[in-house]
Amino acid sequence: MDRVNAIQVFIRVVETCSFSKAAAELGITQPTATKAIAGTEERLGVRLLHRSTRGVTPTEVGTQYYARCKAIERAIDEAENHASQAHNGAGGLLRISTSVAFGRRILVPLALGYMQANPAVLIDISFDDRYVDLVEQGMDLAIRMGQMADSSLGARYLGSNPWVMVASQAYMDRCGQPAEAADLARHACIVYSSVQGDDRWRLTASAGPAAGRAVSVPVSGPFRSNNLSAILAAASAGMGLAILPWYVAREAILAGAVQVVMADHGLPAQEMHAVYPSPKLVPQKVTRFIGYLQQALAGDWWQRAVQAAPAP
Repeated sequence: MDRVNAIQVFIRVVETCSFSKAAAELGITQPTATKAIAGTEERLGVRLLHRSTRGVTPTEVGTQYYARCKAIERAIDEAENHASQAHNGAGGLLRISTSVAFGRRILVPLALGYMQANPAVLIDISFDDRYVDLVEQGMDLAIRMGQMADSSLGARYLGSNPWVMVASQAYMDRCGQPAEAADLARHACIVYSSVQGDDRWRLTASAGPAAGRAVSVPVSGPFRSNNLSAILAAASAGMGLAILPWYVAREAILAGAVQVVMADHGLPAQEMHAVYPSPKLVPQKVTRFIGYLQQALAGDWWQRAVQAAPAP
């Protein structure tokens, strides 16, 4: 029996004046309780209890030892209560990892709205387009795009992240507008050289002879970047066609800086997940924030201005 459990046995024996009653309260056998006390006395080299036919009472040393053991028991109870409250409460520090574009445009305004409705919550957001090890970096939560690769993590589906092809009116006046996937070969295409992107664009026609058929098209152009804001800036400046997440392109489309191109062709959408270090014993602060994000990102969220959903 470890020392903490042995202390608990000693406390119950002193308080009940009985080995059998203490054992019954703790759900152990009387011989186990007797052996625990004997082992403690042998380890300390002192007698802690007087045994007699009338019961069990502490010695002078035993009385002093009991007082200190009670202090230890209270400290353990306080530590466990603190841990339980921190786990089950919605307040405290929430450390979140997210990509740069999604974080700046979507997550930050949502997080600020959540904090206004939940003053006990503190949020620390880290922006990084690279893969982040949640355990190593001490993160409570990450927002990730695409299919899940690490099955050891906990994850909740948040919604879909659709993409759209855009170009400026100046570019289309100069170079024309593509009508089908094969036309992209003669166009300047701005490549997003990150997780989503390479030099091949994947499109699916929604009408005509090729309806429903996915096509992978090699593309090239004068500009490429691993930053979505840079891709949008290049498209707005008339450098060529670009494919972007709707949430990145939306305001520029509404402002007329770029226009939707090949609207009758679909682009692959990414799944969005909230990911956390373990699927077991997830803190309440994490589950509540995920529920908030699921509500905020419901439906065609990319078509509307980002605003805080009612906080749970």
